[in-house]
Amino acid sequence: MPINDKKFVYKHEKEYEIRYTDVDVKDSLTLSSLLAMCEQSACLSAEEIGFGYAALKKKNLAFILVNWYVKLNRAIKLGERVKIITWPIKPVRLQVFRDFEIYCGEQKVGVAVSRWCVVDLNDFSLKPSNLVFDGVDVKYNDFRCCDYSLWKIPPVKENKIYSKVAACSDYDHYDHVNNTKYADYLYDALGVEFIKKHEILCALICYVKQCKEGDEIAFNRLIDGKDVMIEGSVAGESRVRYKINAYEL
Repeated sequence: MPINDKKFVYKHEKEYEIRYTDVDVKDSLTLSSLLAMCEQSACLSAEEIGFGYAALKKKNLAFILVNWYVKLNRAIKLGERVKIITWPIKPVRLQVFRDFEIYCGEQKVGVAVSRWCVVDLNDFSLKPSNLVFDGVDVKYNDFRCCDYSLWKIPPVKENKIYSKVAACSDYDHYDHVNNTKYADYLYDALGVEFIKKHEILCALICYVKQCKEGDEIAFNRLIDGKDVMIEGSVAGESRVRYKINAYEL
């Protein structure tokens, strides 16, 4: 459906140039670069509405990602420009959602849904979402970018194929590995030859528990046709899970 046909109460739009460092070996936009664009738009939108990083930090609160779901119709290539449209969804108890539509020019090429929770920065304990939204005038849209709710990914306990030690360069301002870095870990676990032969057009990431500097993350992989599931764990404890659709070129 064209953008102008929708009755947005609120939306945030931003266009991004695809840099040479944003693409993979096939000149396709990497998942981590796309998520970074979406996260940047989410942060700018939150600031615009009144519950951005600085406002939450004063309350000693933060939004922490629980899931990403991305569905593309086609690969986004070097030389294109990406427009991200995003808006917040009315919170459901402890869950906070944000939707995204992804455009190249006037062509809608995909959607994304992010699921967040609110935490206390002292101990990362979960907090009610109303601590963020009380007193903030958010006019929520009454539609979603897509109908998606399958957030659970089963464990993958066998077939170790990669390991990674989390380091300082993976960190963000919440003193743990940034969510976009896990998308890079996914590519590392798949390997160059796999990426050369496939396009990742659908991906679900489940962030189970934060990783810290020095954590050695072991990745197990299960491939079933176009479906690939990967789990990253530290000393047997699950930290991140992925489920992707990889389409053979």
